[in-house]
Amino acid sequence: MKSSSRIGDVKLINLPKFEDPRGNLSFLEELKHIPFKINRTYWIYDVPGGQVRGGHSFIVQEEFIIAISGSFDLVVNDGKESKTISLNRSYHGVYIPAGIWRQMENFSTNSVAVVVSSTQFDQNDYIREYNDFLNFKI
Repeated sequence: MKSSSRIGDVKLINLPKFEDPRGNLSFLEELKHIPFKINRTYWIYDVPGGQVRGGHSFIVQEEFIIAISGSFDLVVNDGKESKTISLNRSYHGVYIPAGIWRQMENFSTNSVAVVVSSTQFDQNDYIREYNDFLNFKI
């Protein structure tokens, strides 16, 4: 199986933001703000300084990643191009289609990354070695 996803398919998406003196509110809805049905949500937190999370790609799974608290850099790569997206606002996130290598780095203290996924966990959907990812892209 080959993936045709390219770096241009990775999208920064602004979510609704309702400002209120009592505190702001943002939300996301499946098939409206993100282009897939939500099957799983997980979060990454308490990341020690200097650690990198991710470092893999998926065959089928699509994701939407938000910095709910704090900040971190999201590095995406399609096998030819790479770009870094800094996430530091809870009212926008990044859509990542299947077939894009991704990792998160430069986590600030007390940062929380929330990941909304199009699939349930499936170990067989992961591509964990970068050379295997490059072969998948051919």
